[in-house]
Amino acid sequence: MEFQKQQAGKKEFDAIGFGEVMLRLSPPDKERISQGELFEKRAGGSELNVVSGISSLGLRTGIVTKLPDNEIGKFIKNKIRFYGVSDDYVVYDRSPRKRLGIYYFESGAHPRKPTVVYDRFGSSFTTLTVDEINPSVYSSARMFHVSGISLALSDTVRRAVIHMIKQFKQNGAMVSLDVNYRASLWDEAAAREAITSVLPDVDILFVSEETSRRMLQRTGTLEEIMRGFAKDFGIKVIAVTERKAISPTRHTWDSRIYSAEEDAFYKESPYEDIEVVDRIGSGDAYVAGVLFGILKYGLLQKALEFGNAMAAIKNTVPGDLPACDFDEIERVIKSHKNAGQESEMNR
Repeated sequence: MEFQKQQAGKKEFDAIGFGEVMLRLSPPDKERISQGELFEKRAGGSELNVVSGISSLGLRTGIVTKLPDNEIGKFIKNKIRFYGVSDDYVVYDRSPRKRLGIYYFESGAHPRKPTVVYDRFGSSFTTLTVDEINPSVYSSARMFHVSGISLALSDTVRRAVIHMIKQFKQNGAMVSLDVNYRASLWDEAAAREAITSVLPDVDILFVSEETSRRMLQRTGTLEEIMRGFAKDFGIKVIAVTERKAISPTRHTWDSRIYSAEEDAFYKESPYEDIEVVDRIGSGDAYVAGVLFGILKYGLLQKALEFGNAMAAIKNTVPGDLPACDFDEIERVIKSHKNAGQESEMNR
């Protein structure tokens, strides 16, 4: 299927994301948060993970976010630039209460599960208002991407998300939403009300089967649920991922994409027995690959293949952000399709 690319003339950016960028602190070598004495610091955040993944594959992206105007904010700004994402629309907080949201991540080893601890409430990003956003951004991109996490963070940010979706839509951009439900941020009823209110303006939806059934209260088979999103809200493309965790360090990754226009499902064989180094950001890498495939080729089978390969590779590298490029992902896709014997090293 060829996905209808929406672009009125040349746009400065292929994709713009909106979301909080956080400081990630992790004890090295599978140490425990409660016992270790050192932390490695990294940048991370769902929407930045997505646009940096798209950028790594060769398209131009940017991020709208709010950072504290201090040394920690500069660290994040430098990381945004390092991953090829434009910081043209970054807003800086110069108030006395400025701060960057933090989260702590502890790796797991069977039977000990990975652990995440958040320290993000009252961050600079949660104070971001519509008036602080440069309105030129709305006509600058072919696609706008946001996640349900942003809708959850504060009333002002939620209003900004809803406003931005409407503005990008009016300017001809495709709108992508990753539901990305986090029970630690809001309850199911509040999330369901906010998410369903924006779904009529969404073109591309990423949602897990569990979130669909529990928080969004959809019923039926998975295929019926995916068709239901298209029928009830007019969504053009729905993508659902499936991760099977054999252990914290061994996963299988699979997904399927539904095209409402064709009433067709796209699928391929799963990536089995992935050797997991760091699972954080692998779902965002999948989103990046799918959106890249849509933006670059307009083909959902290509989008599926890039999404699955990006997720598989992200699981194998530390940190939230993807560390790959177009050539590597193409090699991974080719290798995944190859049933024959292959060399165990790139050289």
